Amino acid sequence: MNQNQQMNPGTAGQQSQLGSQMVGTMNTPPEYVTDKDLSYLKDALSWELLAMKKCNHYAGMCQDQEISNLVSKAGQMHQQHYLRLLSEVNGDKTLY
Repeated sequence: MNQNQQMNPGTAGQQSQLGSQMVGTMNTPPEYVTDKDLSYLKDALSWELLAMKKCNHYAGMCQDQEISNLVSKAGQMHQQHYLRLLSEVNGDKTLY
């Protein structure tokens, strides 16, 4: 039994049931974006931007160079995620 099952014994059956469901993948994006989709994309962009800024800030505060490099690398990952999301929203525009 894992830690989550120990903390929430009543949900253990639900988790295994959910884990067995098949989830399909979308090969092509829909032709239009709903308001709900757009809201989610805006939130995701905000989260990635905030994570990137925090990583860059804390990487500069680290005195241990190894930790600073790891935090900076995490910031670069969030920046890549941000740019990927932005490119999906602005599909026909070039990003510099």
